[in-house]
Amino acid sequence: MRAALLLLFFCVIAITTVAGGKNKERNKPSGPGAKCKWSYSSCVASNGDCGAGFRDGTCDTQTKKMKCRVPCNWKKQFGADCKYRYGSWGECDLDSGSRSTTATLKKAMFNVECQQTLTVTKPCSGEKIQKQEKKEKRRKIKEEKRASKIKAKIEAQ
Repeated sequence: MRAALLLLFFCVIAITTVAGGKNKERNKPSGPGAKCKWSYSSCVASNGDCGAGFRDGTCDTQTKKMKCRVPCNWKKQFGADCKYRYGSWGECDLDSGSRSTTATLKKAMFNVECQQTLTVTKPCSGEKIQKQEKKEKRRKIKEEKRASKIKAKIEAQ
């Protein structure tokens, strides 16, 4: 009885170990041409312009389809294969009503060509625009007060 339970236990552990190893290498092509350099196309969404999709990998005469994902947010314009490090968002520009940040390339996955730097803009929230306008008004009032004090001193002389 104990021998049967031990045998069953070791079989379950062996199966889970083998299944776990397969999941890690699910998207990595293998086979006789695995030593050549693989090149990959960009990820193409299956439905619409974002979400789950596929990319083609080619190595000599071999081609394989691999699962991938296109982001559904503002990052989809430069894809999920280029990873960037973003700086802090700048002040709100009242003329355009937007703020911007720059990003530098951190990692390019699947040998994809990526831009080294990006400039990303987003609209300012209503609250931030109002705060910025108040700051501008205060600054103008201070400048006018300084200018009037200078004029008064000049006229007094």
